[in-house]
Amino acid sequence: MGNPQRVMDEVKTIVFMMFPEFDFEAVNSVFRDVVSLFRGQYPGYRKCNTAFHDIRHTIDTMLDMSRLIHGAMVNRQDFSEKNVALGLITALFHDTGFIQTIDDNVGTGSKYTLTHISRSIEFMDKYFTEKGYSREDVEYCSAILKCTGLGVKMNDIHFLSLENEMLGKMLGTADLLSQMADRIYLEKLPFLYREFKEGNVEGFESELDLLKKTPGFFNMSLERFEHDLGGVNKYMRDHFRVRWGIDKDLDITTIENNIKYLNYVLENHQDDYRKHLRRGVLAKKLDEIRGEAGS
Repeated sequence: MGNPQRVMDEVKTIVFMMFPEFDFEAVNSVFRDVVSLFRGQYPGYRKCNTAFHDIRHTIDTMLDMSRLIHGAMVNRQDFSEKNVALGLITALFHDTGFIQTIDDNVGTGSKYTLTHISRSIEFMDKYFTEKGYSREDVEYCSAILKCTGLGVKMNDIHFLSLENEMLGKMLGTADLLSQMADRIYLEKLPFLYREFKEGNVEGFESELDLLKKTPGFFNMSLERFEHDLGGVNKYMRDHFRVRWGIDKDLDITTIENNIKYLNYVLENHQDDYRKHLRRGVLAKKLDEIRGEAGS
Protein backbone atom coordinates (compact mmCIF):
# COMPACT_ATOMS: atom_id res chain seq x y z
CA MET A 1 0.00 0.00 0.00
CA GLY A 2 2.99 2.31 0.38
CA ASN A 3 3.94 1.98 -3.28
CA PRO A 4 1.77 4.28 -5.46
CA GLN A 5 2.46 2.37 -8.67
CA ARG A 6 1.51 -0.98 -7.13
CA VAL A 7 -1.76 0.51 -5.93
CA MET A 8 -2.34 2.02 -9.37
CA ASP A 9 -1.82 -1.41 -10.91
CA GLU A 10 -4.61 -2.79 -8.73
CA VAL A 11 -6.88 0.12 -9.70
CA LYS A 12 -6.29 -0.77 -13.35
CA THR A 13 -7.11 -4.42 -12.69
CA ILE A 14 -10.39 -3.41 -11.09
CA VAL A 15 -11.34 -0.96 -13.83
CA PHE A 16 -10.52 -3.45 -16.59
CA MET A 17 -12.96 -5.86 -14.91
CA MET A 18 -15.65 -3.27 -15.65
CA PHE A 19 -14.36 -1.88 -18.94
CA PRO A 20 -11.93 -4.26 -20.72
CA GLU A 21 -10.87 -1.54 -23.19
CA PHE A 22 -10.80 1.39 -20.77
CA ASP A 23 -8.58 4.27 -21.90
CA PHE A 24 -6.27 5.09 -18.97
CA GLU A 25 -4.37 7.88 -20.70
CA ALA A 26 -5.97 10.75 -18.76
CA VAL A 27 -5.91 8.94 -15.41
CA ASN A 28 -2.29 7.91 -15.91
CA SER A 29 -1.29 11.48 -16.70
CA VAL A 30 -2.96 12.89 -13.59
CA PHE A 31 -1.55 10.04 -11.49
CA ARG A 32 2.00 10.85 -12.56
CA ASP A 33 1.53 14.57 -11.96
CA VAL A 34 -0.07 14.17 -8.53
CA VAL A 35 2.64 11.78 -7.37
CA SER A 36 5.21 14.31 -8.59
CA LEU A 37 3.33 17.07 -6.77
CA PHE A 38 3.40 15.26 -3.43
CA ARG A 39 7.08 14.38 -3.91
CA GLY A 40 8.06 17.98 -4.53
CA GLN A 41 8.84 17.42 -8.21
CA TYR A 42 5.99 19.46 -9.69
CA PRO A 43 6.93 22.95 -10.93
CA GLY A 44 5.98 25.74 -8.54
CA TYR A 45 5.14 23.58 -5.51
CA ARG A 46 6.83 22.28 -2.39
CA LYS A 47 6.99 18.68 -1.26
CA CYS A 48 4.07 17.39 0.83
CA ASN A 49 4.85 17.92 4.52
CA THR A 50 1.65 16.59 6.10
CA ALA A 51 2.21 13.06 7.43
CA PHE A 52 -1.48 12.16 7.70
CA HIS A 53 -2.77 13.66 4.44
CA ASP A 54 0.06 12.25 2.35
CA ILE A 55 0.43 10.53 -1.00
CA ARG A 56 -0.32 7.15 0.57
CA HIS A 57 -3.76 8.37 1.65
CA THR A 58 -4.44 9.97 -1.74
CA ILE A 59 -3.64 6.80 -3.69
CA ASP A 60 -5.52 4.62 -1.20
CA THR A 61 -8.57 6.83 -1.66
CA MET A 62 -8.40 6.30 -5.42
CA LEU A 63 -8.20 2.55 -4.82
CA ASP A 64 -11.29 2.55 -2.60
CA MET A 65 -13.06 4.75 -5.14
CA SER A 66 -12.45 2.12 -7.82
CA ARG A 67 -13.64 -0.63 -5.46
CA LEU A 68 -16.90 1.16 -4.73
CA ILE A 69 -17.58 1.83 -8.41
CA HIS A 70 -16.88 -1.81 -9.22
CA GLY A 71 -19.15 -3.03 -6.42
CA ALA A 72 -21.90 -0.75 -7.67
CA MET A 73 -21.56 -2.03 -11.23
CA VAL A 74 -21.76 -5.59 -9.90
CA ASN A 75 -25.15 -4.43 -8.60
CA ARG A 76 -26.06 -3.21 -12.10
CA GLN A 77 -25.46 0.47 -11.45
CA ASP A 78 -24.37 2.11 -14.69
CA PHE A 79 -21.42 4.48 -15.11
CA SER A 80 -19.88 5.77 -18.30
CA GLU A 81 -16.18 5.21 -18.89
CA LYS A 82 -15.59 8.96 -19.02
CA ASN A 83 -17.27 9.58 -15.68
CA VAL A 84 -15.39 6.71 -14.04
CA ALA A 85 -12.19 8.36 -15.26
CA LEU A 86 -13.30 11.72 -13.85
CA GLY A 87 -14.17 10.08 -10.53
CA LEU A 88 -10.73 8.50 -10.23
CA ILE A 89 -9.05 11.73 -11.28
CA THR A 90 -10.97 13.68 -8.64
CA ALA A 91 -9.85 11.19 -6.00
CA LEU A 92 -6.27 11.98 -6.96
CA PHE A 93 -6.87 15.72 -6.60
CA HIS A 94 -8.92 15.62 -3.41
CA ASP A 95 -6.12 16.61 -0.97
CA THR A 96 -3.88 18.67 -3.24
CA GLY A 97 -4.99 21.71 -1.25
CA PHE A 98 -2.51 20.74 1.47
CA ILE A 99 0.45 21.34 -0.85
CA GLN A 100 2.22 24.69 -0.51
CA THR A 101 3.49 26.76 -3.41
CA ILE A 102 7.24 27.14 -3.71
CA ASP A 103 7.16 30.67 -2.27
CA ASP A 104 5.00 29.68 0.72
CA ASN A 105 7.63 29.16 3.42
CA VAL A 106 5.52 29.73 6.52
CA GLY A 107 4.58 26.63 8.48
CA THR A 108 3.37 23.50 6.71
CA GLY A 109 0.42 22.55 4.55
CA SER A 110 -1.42 21.72 7.77
CA LYS A 111 -2.35 25.37 8.11
CA TYR A 112 -4.78 24.82 5.23
CA THR A 113 -6.72 22.06 6.99
CA LEU A 114 -9.93 24.10 7.15
CA THR A 115 -9.60 25.39 3.59
CA HIS A 116 -7.94 22.48 1.81
CA ILE A 117 -11.09 21.48 -0.11
CA SER A 118 -11.50 24.86 -1.78
CA ARG A 119 -7.75 24.95 -2.42
CA SER A 120 -7.89 21.46 -3.95
CA ILE A 121 -10.66 22.61 -6.28
CA GLU A 122 -8.62 25.68 -7.22
CA PHE A 123 -5.60 23.53 -8.04
CA MET A 124 -7.74 21.10 -10.03
CA ASP A 125 -9.40 23.96 -11.93
CA LYS A 126 -6.01 25.41 -12.84
CA TYR A 127 -4.69 22.02 -13.88
CA PHE A 128 -7.76 21.22 -15.99
CA THR A 129 -7.56 24.59 -17.71
CA GLU A 130 -3.90 24.05 -18.59
CA LYS A 131 -4.61 20.54 -19.90
CA GLY A 132 -7.60 21.55 -22.01
CA TYR A 133 -10.44 19.99 -20.02
CA SER A 134 -13.90 21.48 -20.50
CA ARG A 135 -15.63 23.74 -17.98
CA GLU A 136 -18.26 21.05 -17.58
CA ASP A 137 -15.53 18.62 -16.49
CA VAL A 138 -14.36 21.17 -13.92
CA GLU A 139 -17.89 21.55 -12.55
CA TYR A 140 -18.45 17.79 -12.59
CA CYS A 141 -15.27 17.05 -10.64
CA SER A 142 -15.71 19.99 -8.27
CA ALA A 143 -19.09 18.63 -7.20
CA ILE A 144 -17.52 15.24 -6.53
CA LEU A 145 -14.65 16.72 -4.52
CA LYS A 146 -16.93 18.82 -2.34
CA CYS A 147 -18.42 15.60 -0.96
CA THR A 148 -15.23 14.97 1.03
CA GLY A 149 -16.09 17.83 3.38
CA LEU A 150 -17.32 16.45 6.70
CA GLY A 151 -19.59 19.41 7.28
CA VAL A 152 -20.98 19.61 3.76
CA LYS A 153 -24.69 19.17 3.12
CA MET A 154 -25.41 17.20 -0.02
CA ASN A 155 -28.38 19.42 -0.85
CA ASP A 156 -26.04 22.41 -1.08
CA ILE A 157 -23.96 20.81 -3.84
CA HIS A 158 -24.99 21.36 -7.44
CA PHE A 159 -24.64 17.96 -9.11
CA LEU A 160 -24.85 17.77 -12.88
CA SER A 161 -26.53 14.35 -12.85
CA LEU A 162 -27.50 11.44 -10.64
CA GLU A 163 -24.30 9.71 -11.72
CA ASN A 164 -22.33 12.77 -10.64
CA GLU A 165 -24.02 12.64 -7.24
CA MET A 166 -23.33 8.93 -6.86
CA LEU A 167 -19.64 9.41 -7.63
CA GLY A 168 -19.49 12.28 -5.14
CA LYS A 169 -20.94 10.14 -2.38
CA MET A 170 -18.49 7.40 -3.31
CA LEU A 171 -15.53 9.74 -2.98
CA GLY A 172 -16.80 11.02 0.37
CA THR A 173 -17.06 7.39 1.48
CA ALA A 174 -13.73 6.32 0.01
CA ASP A 175 -11.95 9.22 1.71
CA LEU A 176 -13.11 8.06 5.15
CA LEU A 177 -12.73 4.34 4.56
CA SER A 178 -9.23 4.58 3.13
CA GLN A 179 -7.83 6.56 6.03
CA MET A 180 -9.41 4.48 8.79
CA ALA A 181 -8.66 1.13 7.12
CA ASP A 182 -5.01 2.01 6.62
CA ARG A 183 -2.81 -0.52 8.39
CA ILE A 184 -0.90 2.37 10.00
CA TYR A 185 -3.98 4.49 10.74
CA LEU A 186 -3.33 4.53 14.48
CA GLU A 187 0.32 5.49 13.98
CA LYS A 188 -0.80 8.38 11.78
CA LEU A 189 -3.24 9.81 14.34
CA PRO A 190 -0.59 11.70 16.37
CA PHE A 191 0.37 13.43 13.14
CA LEU A 192 -3.27 14.22 12.42
CA TYR A 193 -3.37 16.00 15.77
CA ARG A 194 -0.37 18.08 14.76
CA GLU A 195 -2.12 18.98 11.50
CA PHE A 196 -5.25 19.97 13.43
CA LYS A 197 -3.22 22.07 15.86
CA GLU A 198 -1.47 24.06 13.15
CA GLY A 199 -4.69 24.31 11.16
CA ASN A 200 -6.64 25.73 14.13
CA VAL A 201 -9.12 22.85 14.18
CA GLU A 202 -10.96 23.06 17.48
CA GLY A 203 -12.16 20.25 19.70
CA PHE A 204 -8.94 18.44 20.59
CA GLU A 205 -6.97 19.36 23.72
CA SER A 206 -4.04 17.04 23.07
CA GLU A 207 -2.78 14.13 21.00
CA LEU A 208 -4.22 11.72 23.57
CA ASP A 209 -7.55 13.52 23.48
CA LEU A 210 -7.75 12.95 19.72
CA LEU A 211 -7.02 9.25 20.22
CA LYS A 212 -9.79 9.02 22.83
CA LYS A 213 -12.25 10.64 20.42
CA THR A 214 -11.35 8.42 17.46
CA PRO A 215 -13.81 5.58 18.28
CA GLY A 216 -16.55 8.22 18.33
CA PHE A 217 -15.36 9.49 14.96
CA PHE A 218 -15.74 5.98 13.57
CA ASN A 219 -19.32 5.80 14.85
CA MET A 220 -20.03 9.21 13.36
CA SER A 221 -18.60 8.01 10.05
CA LEU A 222 -20.94 5.01 10.05
CA GLU A 223 -23.87 7.38 10.46
CA ARG A 224 -22.52 9.62 7.71
CA PHE A 225 -22.21 6.66 5.35
CA GLU A 226 -25.85 5.79 5.90
CA HIS A 227 -27.54 9.17 6.08
CA ASP A 228 -25.41 11.64 4.09
CA LEU A 229 -23.51 9.47 1.64
CA GLY A 230 -26.36 7.28 0.45
CA GLY A 231 -25.12 4.00 1.92
CA VAL A 232 -22.79 3.41 -1.03
CA ASN A 233 -20.32 1.72 1.33
CA LYS A 234 -22.48 -1.40 0.95
CA TYR A 235 -20.92 -1.92 -2.48
CA MET A 236 -17.52 -2.65 -0.95
CA ARG A 237 -18.60 -6.14 0.07
CA ASP A 238 -19.63 -6.99 -3.49
CA HIS A 239 -16.27 -5.82 -4.77
CA PHE A 240 -14.33 -8.08 -2.42
CA ARG A 241 -16.64 -10.99 -3.20
CA VAL A 242 -16.12 -10.71 -6.96
CA ARG A 243 -12.48 -9.59 -6.95
CA TRP A 244 -11.12 -11.87 -4.23
CA GLY A 245 -13.85 -14.43 -3.50
CA ILE A 246 -14.25 -13.07 0.04
CA ASP A 247 -17.86 -12.27 0.95
CA LYS A 248 -16.99 -9.57 3.46
CA ASP A 249 -16.32 -5.83 3.59
CA LEU A 250 -12.64 -6.03 4.42
CA ASP A 251 -12.35 -2.27 4.91
CA ILE A 252 -14.90 -2.22 7.72
CA THR A 253 -13.36 -5.35 9.23
CA THR A 254 -9.94 -3.69 9.27
CA ILE A 255 -11.33 -0.47 10.74
CA GLU A 256 -13.09 -2.40 13.49
CA ASN A 257 -9.82 -4.16 14.29
CA ASN A 258 -8.02 -0.80 14.41
CA ILE A 259 -10.62 0.61 16.80
CA LYS A 260 -10.54 -2.54 18.93
CA TYR A 261 -6.79 -2.26 19.34
CA LEU A 262 -6.99 1.46 20.01
CA ASN A 263 -9.52 0.83 22.79
CA TYR A 264 -7.18 -1.80 24.26
CA VAL A 265 -4.29 0.67 24.26
CA LEU A 266 -6.40 3.41 25.83
CA GLU A 267 -7.70 1.09 28.52
CA ASN A 268 -4.36 -0.50 29.42
CA HIS A 269 -1.52 1.73 28.25
CA GLN A 270 -2.76 5.29 28.30
CA ASP A 271 0.40 6.59 29.98
CA ASP A 272 2.71 5.13 27.34
CA TYR A 273 0.41 4.65 24.35
CA ARG A 274 3.09 5.62 21.82
CA LYS A 275 5.08 2.50 22.72
CA HIS A 276 2.17 0.46 21.43
CA LEU A 277 1.92 2.23 18.07
CA ARG A 278 4.75 0.52 16.25
CA ARG A 279 3.66 -0.17 12.69
CA GLY A 280 5.43 1.33 9.72
CA VAL A 281 8.06 4.04 9.36
CA LEU A 282 5.95 6.53 11.31
CA ALA A 283 6.90 4.68 14.50
CA LYS A 284 10.41 6.12 14.14
CA LYS A 285 8.99 9.60 13.65
CA LEU A 286 6.91 9.13 16.78
CA ASP A 287 10.11 8.38 18.68
CA GLU A 288 11.61 11.62 17.37
CA ILE A 289 8.74 13.67 18.82
CA ARG A 290 8.45 11.59 22.01
CA GLY A 291 8.36 14.51 24.41
CA GLU A 292 5.61 16.45 22.66
CA ALA A 293 2.48 14.36 23.26
CA GLY A 294 0.77 16.93 25.43
CA SER A 295 1.85 19.97 23.46
